[in-house]
Amino acid sequence: MEYAKIRIGIIGTGIIGKAHVEQYADIEGAEVVALCDINEQEARRVANKYGIAHVYTDYKDLLARDDIDAVDVCLHNNFHAPLTIAALRAGKHVYCEKPIAGSYYDGKAMLEAAKECGKKLHVQLSTLYKKETKAAKTLIDNGQLGKLYHARSNGFRRRGRPFVDGFGTANFTRKASAGGGALLDMGVYHIAQMLYLLGETRVERVTGKLIQEMEMDAKRQSESGFDVEELALGFVTLRGGVTLDIFEAWAVNLGGVEGSSIIGSKGGIRLPAYHSGEMTSDISFHTTVADIDLDSKIDLNRMDIRWHRMRENEDAYDSSQRHWIAALQGRVELLPSADIALATMLISEGLYLSDSLGRETTAAEIIAASRSLAIPM
Repeated sequence: MEYAKIRIGIIGTGIIGKAHVEQYADIEGAEVVALCDINEQEARRVANKYGIAHVYTDYKDLLARDDIDAVDVCLHNNFHAPLTIAALRAGKHVYCEKPIAGSYYDGKAMLEAAKECGKKLHVQLSTLYKKETKAAKTLIDNGQLGKLYHARSNGFRRRGRPFVDGFGTANFTRKASAGGGALLDMGVYHIAQMLYLLGETRVERVTGKLIQEMEMDAKRQSESGFDVEELALGFVTLRGGVTLDIFEAWAVNLGGVEGSSIIGSKGGIRLPAYHSGEMTSDISFHTTVADIDLDSKIDLNRMDIRWHRMRENEDAYDSSQRHWIAALQGRVELLPSADIALATMLISEGLYLSDSLGRETTAAEIIAASRSLAIPM
């Protein structure tokens, strides 16, 4: 089947921008036609490697093109809102890297602009497309967990702080460019995954604690201007009394933590555990049948093979980029990634506010306290 061609412009050719270029190259119907970065030399190097015809150093020139359907924003957090809103107002659909922005205030402005302009806004939440997420969602939708009432969001690195532990740039470790640390870098993936599975994004109350206690290389610490958290802890109450607890570590003196989990009145699921992106345990389903407690393994690979054979457009859920292109082609409905990402940002800001106040905060307080962190372009 021949799919409609979707022409894309990418803003930002750093680590993430390069990864997106590579991912689009493998998607039928996706064509990256233009790149933009203030580092023209690097942008041209990437363009030459992938045969991309047009390179810009001013995003306005890219947005002025009338042959671009969608713009992919691959910049640091506090640049997301101004670039996304400008692209939406230029008549483009927008794919934005996670988190949605550096603050709830800015993320809300992005959703409002998308609605106002009648354009699609999609946020890169890669965990929604993992095989284990699809298996868990299917079991939940089939009623196998019963009434959902609690979830646990876990993320773990032993010593994986950007820049100070030997990879990435210092932009990740500064509030001025990133808005936060482990919570906004990694936590967004795991919290969003839990909100998606719970089917609930309405936040009521948040309690949080942010920590930076582990030693780091003194020279890199000084160069990085490190002023964000390496460990985030939180507890969230959602609408209807559903609860979520959070453990997100860039660096912690443990050999590992269990995978995220979700529990209901009839069953529970423990998702795989990961150590710095490497899976260290499998998904499992837990329930009681005939008064017998059962702990079941799930064969994700066989599930995936069968679903691709049997289900139309199953490829549209293989990755965030594939889903985005399929939605623009009209093959599937776009998942509510922007709404989930905004709720995730509300929770994240709630943890920061709670930590600063030393008490639990309400959603209304968090929203009232949120301010724009957007860096004008």
